[in-house]
Amino acid sequence: MKRVLLPFLRGDEGAHDRVVPPSGSTAQLTVITSAAMAFLAVFAMALSIATGRLADQWGSELARASTVRISAPQEQVTAQVEAALEVLDTTPGVARAREITAEEQRALLEPWFGPSLPVEELPLPAMIEVIETDEGYDAESLRLRLAGEAPGAVLDDHSRWRRPLIKAADRLRFLGLISLVLIGVVTAGMITLAANAALAANGQVIRVLRLVGATDRYVARAFVRRFTLRGFTGAIVGTFFGAVAIALLPEAQIEGGFLTGLGFQGLDWLWPLVIPPLAALVAYAATRIAAVQALRRLS
Repeated sequence: MKRVLLPFLRGDEGAHDRVVPPSGSTAQLTVITSAAMAFLAVFAMALSIATGRLADQWGSELARASTVRISAPQEQVTAQVEAALEVLDTTPGVARAREITAEEQRALLEPWFGPSLPVEELPLPAMIEVIETDEGYDAESLRLRLAGEAPGAVLDDHSRWRRPLIKAADRLRFLGLISLVLIGVVTAGMITLAANAALAANGQVIRVLRLVGATDRYVARAFVRRFTLRGFTGAIVGTFFGAVAIALLPEAQIEGGFLTGLGFQGLDWLWPLVIPPLAALVAYAATRIAAVQALRRLS
């Protein structure tokens, strides 16, 4: 392994100066492409991680929360709330239950209707928050008991809209992963084009090198090393600016919902560090394939 890696890392500066152009359109194209793709990869990675985190959060929080809504004549609301609370307190699998106050209802409705909403004057139903244990409760049995003790009570275990939300978040995470794959494919394609252009432009030089004893492996290694380093350098630049852009996004807030939680959190910031080595690996594979094919055509 050392015999392969050390010569590649050291390279042959003479071969690089004579075979691979140190500057020009191919060098700029490789660096710019790698930087741009790495920049986009940071955002795709942030989207995938954030949606995965959101799906887990929705799944864990909403799965243990339910709501009992009581719609009844005003004079019966208090009695039905008390009856519903008694039923919930004696239901296996219910950790705790409490009535949601008018102030809490106003806070829930404020993002939609503003702070001046007259909650007391609106015919809002009474709401009871239900937190279940890890084992959970029998929803059908609880609905039957509530129907007998509090006819105006309706149990909502949030499953109707929890599943679509989690499914949507999972699909967004999958799309983020697909985006990363497509970014890698586009990067490989652009670097392959740049390597082919450089090889074609230096075809005469390569023929001369063969005449003086240079092997195809020697020439290919020069191209592979140079374009791999270009891809790695461009990816470092793109990853840096992508991470800075992600850091400047608003922090996660309840009022902002999903759109303010697209950044990395904690150890998630280590994930962008994977992008430059992966870009270098893609550049290495793409350039090696291009170099082998081009040298065969020049034979």
